[in-house]
Amino acid sequence: MFAFYILFSATKNKYYIGHTGDVMEERLRKHNSNHKGFTGGTGDWKIMYTELFPTKGGAYKREREVKAWKSRIKTDALIRNSNTRV
Repeated sequence: MFAFYILFSATKNKYYIGHTGDVMEERLRKHNSNHKGFTGGTGDWKIMYTELFPTKGGAYKREREVKAWKSRIKTDALIRNSNTRV
């Protein structure tokens, strides 16, 4: 299984949108590790939303769809109105 996911950092007050074939807890650990890149350095990322897909392509397609919104309001609404919240 593959997951599309949305993380949130209170420090940055930003969302991170991605997909993975890893177990979500392991992926979150990697995001919260001390590394260079957008998610590095804060260590406070939390899983806000996930959707599971049978293929990597499906998860990646959903990631691109949500990123194309370029809208925090729509992302907030997706999380708030979801029955699949983590």
